[in-house]
Amino acid sequence: MFGIFKNKNKKVKNSKQRKKNVNKQTKTDDKDKMSTGEVLQALNQMQKDLDKLKTAVTGGVVADHSGQNDELIEKSMNEIKERNSEVNKSENEKTIEGVFDGQAMIGSDGQVYDVPANYASKSKLVEGDILKLTINNLGAFVYKQIKPIERIRKTGELYQDPQSLQFYAMADGKKWRLLSASVTYYKGETGDEVVFLIPAEGGSRWAAVENIVKK
Repeated sequence: MFGIFKNKNKKVKNSKQRKKNVNKQTKTDDKDKMSTGEVLQALNQMQKDLDKLKTAVTGGVVADHSGQNDELIEKSMNEIKERNSEVNKSENEKTIEGVFDGQAMIGSDGQVYDVPANYASKSKLVEGDILKLTINNLGAFVYKQIKPIERIRKTGELYQDPQSLQFYAMADGKKWRLLSASVTYYKGETGDEVVFLIPAEGGSRWAAVENIVKK
């Protein structure tokens, strides 16, 4: 009889131990889970790091963020600060002003916000343009171009690096990076004529595609 109770107690202990292990594993799994937003943010950062690495390996001349371009970004950022319209919050939304750097928006809060390539292409955004980002209470990001920088139009030749696959506009012995979304929209290929926009003053690494003429 005592043997029966002993076996029952052993079964209860084993059951409790299994339950404890399951609860422990569940907590670990919950901790390890990442939200969709966190995953996308991590993937975007990985892509940016890969792009930088490709440019460095292939000897790209427009990879660094130094020189006149920094002055261009800083000038637009100072304009935002002078208007005291950096970051505004309300119950339903948050608005942040920032400067387009060719791919992303450098916010006045010091953060870098990814700008959808399709929006940048359609709006023909140029480095130095001032943007306003609105983040609503549902987490949706809405961009608006509020002050375009003065720009000039140039014509050059379209080129794609065979290793990095980065597109460039080449003119006057210089080259500017182009968003792939802009080039593919016009079905551009190496050797085509590209009409592009760059800041009127100051250097820039990126250009906005205005049109592509097939060769």
